[in-house]
Amino acid sequence: MISRPLSDKYFRWTVIVTTYIFLLLYGVLLIQWFQLSPPVAWADSAVHTLLLAFAVLLINHNLSYYRPGKGKYVFVLTYSTALTGLWLAAATCQLRYFFPRELEYRQWLHLALPVHFIIGWLVITGMGLKSLVWYDMVEQREMLERREAAERISREAELYKLRQQLQPHFLFNSLNSINALIVIRPQEAREMVLKLSEFLRGTLKREDQQWIALPEELQYLQWYLDIEKVRFGHRLSTIVEADPAAAQTRIPPMLLQPVVENAIKYGLYDTTEAITITIKAWMQDNVLYIQAQNPYDSALQQPHRGTGFGLSSIRRRLYLLFARQDLLETSCDDHIFTTLIKVPQPHDKSNHN
Repeated sequence: MISRPLSDKYFRWTVIVTTYIFLLLYGVLLIQWFQLSPPVAWADSAVHTLLLAFAVLLINHNLSYYRPGKGKYVFVLTYSTALTGLWLAAATCQLRYFFPRELEYRQWLHLALPVHFIIGWLVITGMGLKSLVWYDMVEQREMLERREAAERISREAELYKLRQQLQPHFLFNSLNSINALIVIRPQEAREMVLKLSEFLRGTLKREDQQWIALPEELQYLQWYLDIEKVRFGHRLSTIVEADPAAAQTRIPPMLLQPVVENAIKYGLYDTTEAITITIKAWMQDNVLYIQAQNPYDSALQQPHRGTGFGLSSIRRRLYLLFARQDLLETSCDDHIFTTLIKVPQPHDKSNHN
């Protein structure tokens, strides 16, 4: 983005170079066309050109700090007209003072006033309008950058909040399970506490990471499944498969645990039979696909007290990261509930934390 100091510096250098070129061309024109003596011609060129450059810098400087909200173009036209009059009066007075005895030149200078005014007005007005448009564009870009920064901070804050909500949500369910096992199966309750400790220790290592490699996420998921297998025993089986091509992909941390938690909730809670949850990951068209499937029978489902936080949190996180609503799909066919997550992969993964 173009900052104001850079734009001012660029504008001033443009004025300096243009002034130098204009001074040379105008001096040569006065000598060759109007047959003025070289000292008079170069003096006339220097006074008119340098004062004109000062007027241009002045209107540029003023417009960089003040631009009326309404009628700004009328303001520029009025200001440039007044500035042109001041420029021409100052240049004429100085030249008359420098050459009091050059009667022919003084007469020529008087006759050239309308031409000088028109040329000066065109230059000052043109540069004023250019400055107005320039600074309006800079201001709009700065405003857009501030808005994008505010949206990015808000998005990152919401992502962080969603991630922080996942652990208490899971921890609450795990502690309820441990509480249920303490009396009837104390050994398994102790085993579950140890696995939960290992699980939470692993989450601390990922606290500040926004992206992790898929194998790390699958290891994290395996710790969670170990806890749930202590709770449900032989009733819970899992199959986790990942194509070798997907090993280098990256995903947001704790993205799969709510999916599996949802699969256990709706596949195992309302049945006494053993179930198998299948998780597959593969790459296609630079997109990581992760599919979770679990048995599901709507006739056996009972109303559950829950917030519906799991899948909704995943959908929200994916939207905040990619601004797309189609990255989480669910379907049910032949008593198999399928959850499909799509994670677009950037071409340059080095940008991920």
